[in-house]
Amino acid sequence: MSYNLPCVLMRGGTSRGPFFLADWLPQDPAARDRTLIAALGSPHELQIDGLGGGNSLTSKVAIVSRSVHADCDVDYLFAQVSVEEARVDTRPNCGNMLAGVGPFAIEQGLVPASGHGNTTTVRVYNVNTRSRIDVQVCTAGGRVHYEGDVHIDGVQGTAAPVLMNFLDAWGAVTGQIFPTGQRIDTLHGLQVTCIDAAQVMVLVRAADLGLRGNEGPAELDANSGLLRRLEALRCEAGLRMGMGDVSNSVLPKPVIVSAGDQPGSVVSRYFTPHRCHRSHAVTGAIGVAAAHVLPGTVITDSLQHATAGTRRVEVLHPAGRIHVDVELTDVDGQFKLVQAALVRTARKILEGTLFVSENAFTH
Repeated sequence: MSYNLPCVLMRGGTSRGPFFLADWLPQDPAARDRTLIAALGSPHELQIDGLGGGNSLTSKVAIVSRSVHADCDVDYLFAQVSVEEARVDTRPNCGNMLAGVGPFAIEQGLVPASGHGNTTTVRVYNVNTRSRIDVQVCTAGGRVHYEGDVHIDGVQGTAAPVLMNFLDAWGAVTGQIFPTGQRIDTLHGLQVTCIDAAQVMVLVRAADLGLRGNEGPAELDANSGLLRRLEALRCEAGLRMGMGDVSNSVLPKPVIVSAGDQPGSVVSRYFTPHRCHRSHAVTGAIGVAAAHVLPGTVITDSLQHATAGTRRVEVLHPAGRIHVDVELTDVDGQFKLVQAALVRTARKILEGTLFVSENAFTH
């Protein structure tokens, strides 16, 4: 016997996964997680018996509901389902999947499409990181438009733009943007920056690891010695940031950084955390951009001084570039993050009924 669940499969940015209304899933977190594991087909390297694609980028879930917060429209809980383990992690956020939340919420009737103009702004509360994001969706004629002329690196073709403005994701998980109290720490003999800005990460210079910085994901994933060093850094960084034992969590994310090809650009290799991302996490790109414009980090822009106002940072990843606009304010000589914005795209792939084994509910 199987249970039937409504489901919408969507691409959000460079990620993909099922989107659910919270009411469609079991309310008990343990039962919900068992359901998600079964839905994606884990644990199996190919996720052959579910919707997953055998990669962390295609083993993601978005759970959406009307917001319980007066200043937000919807609540968004992101779930990262492990491919090869029966495990679900709801500690991180995913900015790529976030690109699908606005369109999904409008089409499911949680937010009305604007009757004026060609766009609708959906204020999203990310439950994972307790932060707010304004998501602007194309809704000409009162309906969601997926077709458009915007191309993002890592996705073939073009689609309608989804503008995302992160309002207060700074220190959302750990309580501080620099959780160790330092902008540079020394871990295992390496200088790193531990940062909590839209994503919790530990940044390390490529040169300090004996790398060029522009290596591809396959080359990095094949370097077992490098992966062991990154995991050791990640676990030590988790302790330093007050997160405890992170060996069974995807946070913090290790990121290898180096100078870009022009002022205002950074080369980044983002790990998820045990494989190199084939492109780049949106939240990770915001964190890298923040570290670039703030003084005193391992990747601070040495060619431009920090100034109040908006700076554009290009984050160069294996599939291309992400442009992030970071706004800083000067408070008594200390630069602070105000907001960060970038453009993604999304597409609804299919909508229908998902069949999940009864064992997922009763185990």
